[in-house]
Amino acid sequence: MITVFISGGPVMYPLLACSIIVLTVIIERIFFWIGIDMRRDKSLVDEVLELCQDGDWESVRIKTKASKDYIIKILITGILHREFSMVKAMESAAAEQIKRMRKYMGIIDTMITVAPLLGIFGTVIGIILSFEALGSAGIEHPQVVTAGIAQALITTAAGLGIAILSVFPYNYFNSRVEKSALAIEKYATSLEIVYEKMVNHNGNQKRTKNES
Repeated sequence: MITVFISGGPVMYPLLACSIIVLTVIIERIFFWIGIDMRRDKSLVDEVLELCQDGDWESVRIKTKASKDYIIKILITGILHREFSMVKAMESAAAEQIKRMRKYMGIIDTMITVAPLLGIFGTVIGIILSFEALGSAGIEHPQVVTAGIAQALITTAAGLGIAILSVFPYNYFNSRVEKSALAIEKYATSLEIVYEKMVNHNGNQKRTKNES
């Protein structure tokens, strides 16, 4: 591998840097999503919605105090601002969570684009060196061209390899973000509906008492 790396020429060093950056980001995102999955508590989310339907805000506060579920955090933000603008509060909290989920995704996207371009750049350099060697040694010594050709092929393969191997985790992480966004929308809408029902129910009860 070291011999192949050296044969690839100077462009292999930025390609190596790209591969290290991509690998680091992928590992970080894997641990991030594992943490997200470990902190998810769907039963607690459903319980919070039931408590909100009864207007039992104190029980909601107690039960969610230690929760690190991102959906719970968004719902609690909406509950805390229920008398002002529940929807906008949850939208702001959701945007913050989505931002965390998309963190470093731009780096992977950039590497997917840059790595093949660097490979092509290395290919061009290798071909230039091949023609220079051919011009110096003459057509009767074609073996001197092989080093440049090898450099061209190695850098192209390395650049494409980095890009191809980066596409799969990139698409996976994007799908996780989209799935999480749908879950946020689902539960935020449920909370909004539950709260409106509770407010309307309490309002109807007050009017009935006043009429009596």
